[in-house]
Amino acid sequence: MPRLRWNSSLCVLAVFGALVVGLAQESAEDRRQIAQEIESDLKVLKDITGLPVKKAISFELITRDKVNQFLKDRIKDSTKPEEIRAEEVTLKKLGFAPPEFNLEKSTVDLLTEQAAAFYDYHKKKLFLTSWNPSAQEQSALAHELGHALADQNFHLERYINQSGQSDDSGLARMAVMEGQATWLMTEVLARKSGQSLFANPSLLEAATGGAESATTEYPVFNSVPLYLRETLVFPYTEGARFQNAVVKKMGTAAFTEVFKRPPETSQQILHPDKYFEHVKPSEPAFLPLSLEKGYKELIAGMLGELDHSILLRQYGTTAQAKAIAPHWKGGRYSIIENKKEARLVLKYVSEWDSPEVAREFFHFYKLVLQKKWKKMEITSESADTISGTGDDGYFLVKQTGAFVSSVEGLESPYHR
Repeated sequence: MPRLRWNSSLCVLAVFGALVVGLAQESAEDRRQIAQEIESDLKVLKDITGLPVKKAISFELITRDKVNQFLKDRIKDSTKPEEIRAEEVTLKKLGFAPPEFNLEKSTVDLLTEQAAAFYDYHKKKLFLTSWNPSAQEQSALAHELGHALADQNFHLERYINQSGQSDDSGLARMAVMEGQATWLMTEVLARKSGQSLFANPSLLEAATGGAESATTEYPVFNSVPLYLRETLVFPYTEGARFQNAVVKKMGTAAFTEVFKRPPETSQQILHPDKYFEHVKPSEPAFLPLSLEKGYKELIAGMLGELDHSILLRQYGTTAQAKAIAPHWKGGRYSIIENKKEARLVLKYVSEWDSPEVAREFFHFYKLVLQKKWKKMEITSESADTISGTGDDGYFLVKQTGAFVSSVEGLESPYHR
């Protein structure tokens, strides 16, 4: 799935609590306090991780308006308009977003609302939107210093780019980055009160659980589709739990291991045992499709366990997501476009660990089609095949053993 690729060019901390909005008034005393806090936190982070601090961390206080402009400029510099369009089209074709959804504007508004601090690994600089000696600002600072320390040792931009074309792999690497920073932030704050995650892992659940529940305070966050909300929070919450599992198994070596041997899928983040067991995703084949001339692939990628879990919750229930999504073995999508005919064709396939689970998902996917389209007419239905027409043309959904496949948006009924 699209991962809002421009997000990975900076590490944004979504602090779910009351933020100080307005001008960031920088004084000599502010800078002195921040510099002292940075020096103190870096010593603690070095002690926790065993990673060396290679150089001083530069920082700047900026206004919330400047954060908004910074995000707009970064999108302009790092992402082509056709790439943004392709990602927006994908969200809509798969049913994650409504037809009127504007991905670029929603992303900028969402990150502006959430950002209390961020580390820009292009400029190698830390930005803070406000500062006072409160626990909240200290949390934001510790989180971003975790990013800065990781960047000095593992080059975060290169780390993200090495995920290649696999969107799910990119999300897994984001979960490493944000999860480790969240874990370290929690540990730094715990040590200041004489505690430690090493001795009391439940402190992490208190921190991540608070982040998940406090998101209701933010109007932009609550206005965007479930997919954006989930993929924004996932790297922090599930990433921190993943990091905790690796720390529990490997100790201090965990902070290096997750960068030297990154997880490959969101499934490995959700189920750390699959990371330790090196479980790789399958690459199921699409249904064979013959189209007339004029079609060109617009975008393609992996649909991981998290994507399917969100789809199941959006169109079904949490219970269905828990029952089906963990059985995911692999998933792919491809969108083919005929610009002259203004037609978009979606190819989708997923593999499950048994035909029985595939059958459950096959029946569920029928409900997805019924709910994501305004109009749907079934012209043929059997135990393993459904075909008909939807808002954007003809479709076919088929179960074959452990595989569920679909083709949607055809000009005419499916044929090979």
